[in-house]
This record gives sequence, structure tokens and C-alpha cells, in this order.
Amino acid sequence: MEEAKSEKAKAAKAKKIHIIHSKRKLLQLQRKEEMSHNIRYISKVPVRIVMDTDFLTLHPDDSLSKLVQNLRGEESSAVVVDEEGKLLGFITMKDLLHFFEPPRRYSIVGIGLLRKYSVNRTSRIEDIMVKKPVTIGIDDNLGRAIKIMLETGKHHLPVVDDENRVHGLLEIKDIIRLIRIVSA
Repeated sequence: MEEAKSEKAKAAKAKKIHIIHSKRKLLQLQRKEEMSHNIRYISKVPVRIVMDTDFLTLHPDDSLSKLVQNLRGEESSAVVVDEEGKLLGFITMKDLLHFFEPPRRYSIVGIGLLRKYSVNRTSRIEDIMVKKPVTIGIDDNLGRAIKIMLETGKHHLPVVDDENRVHGLLEIKDIIRLIRIVSA
């Protein structure tokens, strides 16, 4: 008789565990569905809502020391513009590091290499800026921006209008911040 009660207790416990696991699976499925809905929502968000409008701008004739001195906190890039705010180039910290990269062990010394290592106070932004940076349009959405970032491997996109004027800077961290907000 005790064995029968013990078996019933085991069966009841197994049933409760099964119900708990089923509820967990259901909750996980609901969370996945919510996340998938959130991701679809995120891809439709206009770039202009997420972009950073407080970004470092430089001119091509500014010195490299001005770039280094003006970088703040999280900032890891600078937009190079003309007097009208039109995009001329873009610099990331990675570009700056490449400029100071030591020569390879068996590299052939040429004029380009010698010029590259003649960095001094007169070196200018135009010497290291990317002259045709990958950009995103101000009227585009995050879905397009994410696609561009994944295809090009770029983590920063200057946001420009039809006349190539810079309105902001979109970085991966801005998109991740939005994902965190929407997923919470």
C-alpha cells in the first residue's frame, strides 16, 4: 500500500515537473516571438531617431594632434567636413592606429612608406582620412543601416542628406542601446 502511495507521489511529482517544463518552454517561445517582433520593429526605426547628433567634426587641414586632443569618452571617430558641413572624409581610431603601424619585418622601403612615418605636428587630417566613407541616408531606416554595417564591416556610418551634408553619426552602440530598450 505504501508502495502505491509512493508511486502516486512520484507520478504526481513527474506531472508537476512536466507542467513546469512545458510552461518554461511556452515562456521561451513567447519571448522569442516578442524578440522577433522587436527586431522587426527595430529595422523600421528611422536612422535620424537613433543617430548621434553630437559628434566630432574636423576639417581636412586640421592637425592630427587636434584629432587626438578632441576625442572624448566613448568617441572613436570623427567626421571631416567642409565649411558647408558637406562630408569630405571620415576617420576612426582604427584608421589613426593604422597610420602609426610599424613597418612589416621585410617590407621594402619606398617613398609612400617614408612619407607615412614622417608624422609630426604638421601632419593633417587629410593625410589619414578615408576619402570616400560608407554612409547612410538620413531618411533610411535601421534595417538598411544594419545591412550596410554587416556587409561592409563598418561600425560607424556618417548620416548624410541628398546634398552630402552630415546630420549625424550612427554607431553600432546606438543600435545596441535601442535593442536593449526595446527588449527590456
